[in-house]
Amino acid sequence: MEERDSQNPKRDFRRRDFRGVRPKEEFDSKLLHLTRISHMKAGGRRFRFRAIVVIGDGKGRVGLGISKGKDVSQAVEKAKKDAKKNLITVPILKETIPYQVEAKFSSVKILLKPQAKGKGLLAGGPVRIVCNLAGIKNISSKLLSPTKSKMNIAMATMKALGKLRVE
Repeated sequence: MEERDSQNPKRDFRRRDFRGVRPKEEFDSKLLHLTRISHMKAGGRRFRFRAIVVIGDGKGRVGLGISKGKDVSQAVEKAKKDAKKNLITVPILKETIPYQVEAKFSSVKILLKPQAKGKGLLAGGPVRIVCNLAGIKNISSKLLSPTKSKMNIAMATMKALGKLRVE
């Protein structure tokens, strides 16, 4: 085995400042949905991917990003950048939201209610993910319209959380 050159830091792979630990990111992220999209062209089908990513810091800031890319990793990275641009701040009082709020996005109508401490996240699917990353510990939700679109549910949740204000 060859000996490392301690004079040249580029050649010394065992540097003392490297501990194999990445710096902690500012936001936690969660892939909400991934879809393959195909287009018909003259040469055949062309595939792209659509990623929906939710980011949050657990202290009241949460964002949602939707983006497309030629491969999965590209779509996810673009969606993360988009989510950072669309951050909102959610007021959190005693680990819940201050009051009941309702919002509509596309065909989805959602109702978010504050809950007493210890009740937990009484929400399912995209609503649970968005609220968890925002740092809300106790909340209940109700979808007031039948839908299957995760993107529309997440957008309605973000719209409802964006309506909250504290004076």
